[in-house]
Amino acid sequence: MTGAQLAEVAREIIDANHYMTIASADEDGLPWASPVWFAALDRREFFWVSDPHARHSRNIAARPQVSIVIFDSLVPINTGQGVYIAATAEQLEGAESERGIDVFSRRSQAQGAREWTTADVLGAAPYRLYRATASQHWVLDPESSPDGRAPVTI
Repeated sequence: MTGAQLAEVAREIIDANHYMTIASADEDGLPWASPVWFAALDRREFFWVSDPHARHSRNIAARPQVSIVIFDSLVPINTGQGVYIAATAEQLEGAESERGIDVFSRRSQAQGAREWTTADVLGAAPYRLYRATASQHWVLDPESSPDGRAPVTI
């Protein structure tokens, strides 16, 4: 496959899936993976809502570098494809929350769920809004080794 074809595969996977798995690590480097429902902006910014006391949220506060994988786990063996993403994650506050919650809420409503506002993720609310900003994307290259990842430009 060409680089353009692989990039299209990555775009299709991000657009088609509802969940991503975030791999984070605590201050000692102990890894943790968490699936979260997400909304993406330009396939480079990924927004989700989480409890700030959740393990992945605490990890992000201590060490913002994360890895993300987005994939369809229901496809038959040897047909799977995924997008691998290196990113920096953060909890959003103030004006950053307004922009992010708008992206998150639009996707939530488009999928039949509720509207979200900044009141749901600021102040005394039990949840916070998070964003991971991608620095690199990869997909599996079917013409490479069984686990050969090719960098793609989205």
